[in-house]
Amino acid sequence: MTVDVWVQHPTRRFLQHQMFESLLRWTGQEVPAEEVPIEFTLGALDAADVSLGFLTAWHSPEGPLIGNDEVAGWVEAHPDRFAGVAAVNVARPMDAVRELRRCVEELGFVALRVIPWLWEAAPTDRRYYPLYAACVDLGVPFCVQVGHTGPLRPSETGRPIPYIDQVALDFPELVIVCGHIGYPWTEEMVAVARKHENVFIDTSAYTAKRYPPELVGYLRSRGGRRKVMFGSNHPMIAPAKALGDLDALELDTETRDLFLDGNARRVFGLGGGAGSADQAASFRPRRS
Repeated sequence: MTVDVWVQHPTRRFLQHQMFESLLRWTGQEVPAEEVPIEFTLGALDAADVSLGFLTAWHSPEGPLIGNDEVAGWVEAHPDRFAGVAAVNVARPMDAVRELRRCVEELGFVALRVIPWLWEAAPTDRRYYPLYAACVDLGVPFCVQVGHTGPLRPSETGRPIPYIDQVALDFPELVIVCGHIGYPWTEEMVAVARKHENVFIDTSAYTAKRYPPELVGYLRSRGGRRKVMFGSNHPMIAPAKALGDLDALELDTETRDLFLDGNARRVFGLGGGAGSADQAASFRPRRS
């Protein structure tokens, strides 16, 4: 089994935003003339034998690009294939907290994701802190982008040090899943994941052959194998393409199973997955 922790089903509002011009150019994609049916994303999961994809909403300062209710509709139609990840209006913290609670308690979403470069606000910005407290209270991970920014926005907000490090110090119970590896600050990202029990890494936006050596070494280590999980960033990178060179990493069976399935199920509280119960218990995130 494989879980993909970073998937977007693209709306036209999402794809036609000018900030994605560079990504569409790199990947050879064009904005479709009509809305893309959900079967497009299901087909991408099927092609990579992905059993579960975490569908991510997107909220920009201009408004929703992929709405929470849109995601909820796709999850409701295919509950065995998708789990929902919320997005909120960071500029209005109390509204954001209320929306997060609605998404978790009423819609059954499993996490919150914020893209700091969208808001030109690093994760230590005061507007995030009510959301961190709410995530701890609700028992859901906070998912965030780290590393440089592919879209046409500044990259500074993606530095693991000082930003993720400081948030983890301020909220040790908060489960933080850092997507996009953290390149070119991969060593910083690995150092922060080693330091903090509840900080994890997902590999979205990178194919396996492009994983930095620092990440591969960490993934193969005794502690790191339980701290890294697979993500694709579909539709920018299809899951099958992201996994195409995985065999070349020569991961042992336990590490491969944890990377593809077990870590995500444990960290996001889905149950089941790879690894023994004792192994999972020793690395289970702390939640209130």
